[in-house]
Amino acid sequence: MTYTMWIILTASLVGLSCGLIGVYLILKKQAMMADAISHTVLLGIVSAYLVTQQMTGTAMLVGGILAGLLTAFLVQSLNNLKVQHDASLGIVFTTLFAIGVILISTSVGNVHLDVQHALMGEITFVPFATIDIPLIGAVPKATALLGLVLIVVIFFIIAFYKEWKITSFDPALAASIGIPVVFFHYLFMTLVSITTVASFDAVGAILVVAMLITPAAAAYLWTDKLVVMLFLSGGFGVLSAITGYWVATWLDTSISGSMAFATGCIFFISFIFSPKHGLISKWVRPAGVSEEQGI
Repeated sequence: MTYTMWIILTASLVGLSCGLIGVYLILKKQAMMADAISHTVLLGIVSAYLVTQQMTGTAMLVGGILAGLLTAFLVQSLNNLKVQHDASLGIVFTTLFAIGVILISTSVGNVHLDVQHALMGEITFVPFATIDIPLIGAVPKATALLGLVLIVVIFFIIAFYKEWKITSFDPALAASIGIPVVFFHYLFMTLVSITTVASFDAVGAILVVAMLITPAAAAYLWTDKLVVMLFLSGGFGVLSAITGYWVATWLDTSISGSMAFATGCIFFISFIFSPKHGLISKWVRPAGVSEEQGI
């Protein structure tokens, strides 16, 4: 596979994984939790490096997951103490991210990890760090990890489809019929953290946030069916990755930035043209209703 195709495949895996997870973030009205976790995992990654002195491996994943769970726990704890949810997010995410930035500046030293890398990623370097997989051959480490994460995400979505659906739409009903809502909340936050950490090094925090929120928000405008929304969101994520890469090549600019821009373009198109919630349909519908009523 060519250098270009590895980059597109890696970004597409990010778009697909984040698109699927993002659907539930939108339905749970926790979209900004994605922003919080995508930044606070920096603290987990830096902490893992300080312990292991390695920038790759299981330690990075574990550190990021723990940081994501810590973020969810602190936000929930502050919310239980009557702090508004949006204020809780702002307090926790800025504090933990700031600690991560301070640790990078004071403790990490000459390691390939800085704030710019954390925000925008280094997807252009992804094809150079490879591992050998039996029957497949040399595969970029980031691509292999993201492929594994996608399998995990799809497995949990299928295995707990009914539970995710009920807890997303009506947590009170889920609790009343015996579904452990708290358990599924933290399991979901673990999936968000895993997806974010796996995507973090390749594409950076900005694109992770864009892929987690925007494709799902666009899909929400097109359908009211969960299954369809999952497919649309994942598809929009992949389309954003492909389109964004070619835009970046055309303009000779940031790949991650262009992909994030592409997600915004897809949402804008959906916002205008979606048949039920789009601006055009809202302008046309009242006239049609009036004609039917003979007004």
